[in-house]
Amino acid sequence: MVLQPHVAQPIAAQGERPEKFSGNDFKRWHQKMLFYLTTLNLARFLSEETPVVSEGETDTQNRAAMDTWGHGDFLCRNYILNGLSDTLYNVYSSATTARALWESLEKKYKIEYYGGNPTLLTGDPKILVQWDN
Repeated sequence: MVLQPHVAQPIAAQGERPEKFSGNDFKRWHQKMLFYLTTLNLARFLSEETPVVSEGETDTQNRAAMDTWGHGDFLCRNYILNGLSDTLYNVYSSATTARALWESLEKKYKIEYYGGNPTLLTGDPKILVQWDN
């Protein structure tokens, strides 16, 4: 499979950057950050797997696609990190990908939103739909 390079170009003027998240009102910050990353064409890095190129791979097109993906992921990860308070930045700055960072924040703060009951995150899917609306 040949990976095609994808250059992230904003689809619209950059939206207003969300206020820094300090640990309160995660739902609002989460939605605003997701919208902001979408306007920058970076939201796909929150769900995509890191592409893998074999060690012996010499196809320059695949290498270029990997480099492009890495750059986009770097931008996405750092937009999220810069949307965190300094204290949270220090906690989450070791995340290696935007997806890992995003999932780590969701795991911590969605559980707190549900009153510290992780069974709610894996239980009734209607509850999750209500949270996302």
